[in-house]
Amino acid sequence: MQTPPKFKPRTYVPVRNKILPTAGIVLLSGIVGFGAGYAGSHLSNNTNVTIQQQTNKSNSGTIQVADVSDVVEKCKDSVVEITTESVSSGNSIFGQYVSQGAGSGVIISEDGYIVTNNHVVSGATSLKVTTTDGTEYDASIIGTDSQTDLAVIKIEAQNLLAATLGDSDILQVGDPAIAIGNPLGELGGTVTTGIISATDRQITIDNETMTLLQTDAAINPGNSGGGLFNADGNLIGIVNAKESSTGIEGLGFAIPITPAKDVITELMQNGSVTSRPALNVSLYDYTSSNQTQNSKYEDGCYIVQIVKNGAADKAGLKQNDRIIRFDGEKIQSTSDVKAILKKHKIGDNVKMVVDRDSKEIEVEIVLQAQTQAN
Repeated sequence: MQTPPKFKPRTYVPVRNKILPTAGIVLLSGIVGFGAGYAGSHLSNNTNVTIQQQTNKSNSGTIQVADVSDVVEKCKDSVVEITTESVSSGNSIFGQYVSQGAGSGVIISEDGYIVTNNHVVSGATSLKVTTTDGTEYDASIIGTDSQTDLAVIKIEAQNLLAATLGDSDILQVGDPAIAIGNPLGELGGTVTTGIISATDRQITIDNETMTLLQTDAAINPGNSGGGLFNADGNLIGIVNAKESSTGIEGLGFAIPITPAKDVITELMQNGSVTSRPALNVSLYDYTSSNQTQNSKYEDGCYIVQIVKNGAADKAGLKQNDRIIRFDGEKIQSTSDVKAILKKHKIGDNVKMVVDRDSKEIEVEIVLQAQTQAN
């Protein structure tokens, strides 16, 4: 019998880009209804931009794009370049050092709200945005959400071209896809084309499992936060990852815009997603195979920090509890817990079984909004 081939696990990475300074002593570097309130009115479904239909079907039924250049002309000015700086602690010789990075963003309102990836702006001490006419603006962070890898930033500007939001829920495999972004941090406005390769890929990036669009349009470092558009010039996704293996191309991913709308609205309104249920704990996945010596701990998902007066604290959970079951499902990792939380809303009562000192303890938790540790 032939031995089955062994495959290495895939590594999907955010398509951020790090800029290497060339001079000086600098070292290397829950959800609310969409459309509610002021923030909802600023999202560009109500913009005056008009995108004409650019697709037709041939006799064989294949979708064809009439003219990509016409489509790009209508939406390219809604994509911006983003450059970041962050200060990090260095070693005893150099002290602090500055890291520089680059990404992309998409204008979602005429008065300067821009959506990008959380990983593009996370930790940044300064942000610069450059529009397609070459104008550079200082930008401020309005809100971020690591779970969806979305962020909203703001520049002080008026009469910008906001992207028209499409409907990612109706996409089909084979539909045209146009990516516009800032690859390598220095090629702003780069356009690549392809198709939608899949509409619901379950991809884990930085320990967060997301349902993403897959495209074979070329995606490179610096494209993070850029736009994925359909053949009508409507925004259908925010680019955020690619396959990282050597020799692998044509595997790019984007956050679908339809489920992202509610998150974007809440980030604009509140600066964070406050309507998502949470346990208000920090979790850690322990694996004995990664340890250099014998340990008394079993493999599994452990509670390592509890926010005072949070949902877990009120339910009587303790530090070092190992979660065995949650909402009736067996728990092996942090991602299992997060997947179950996504099925619930604030106020739900959910049962959890934990192992504490070799004893199984069942508690009932009333899910709360995410709160910050004191």
